[in-house]
Amino acid sequence: MSMKTHKATAKRIRVTKSGKMIKRKAGQAHFNSRESGKVTRNKRTDMIVTSTLRKGIQRQLPYQKIK
Repeated sequence: MSMKTHKATAKRIRVTKSGKMIKRKAGQAHFNSRESGKVTRNKRTDMIVTSTLRKGIQRQLPYQKIK
């Protein structure tokens, strides 16, 4: 039986050609008007997934080429 891809994770994580995982920064949905401009600008940038989360994400995305 083949393994299944966890679709919620697949929609949130992007894998680059070099094998890095990229995700959006958390806390962007609402209550952003009270944040300073610096915080708002920093929320727009994507983040590289930390090494502690990589193993769990690799298990959820079995058919991605991750290095």
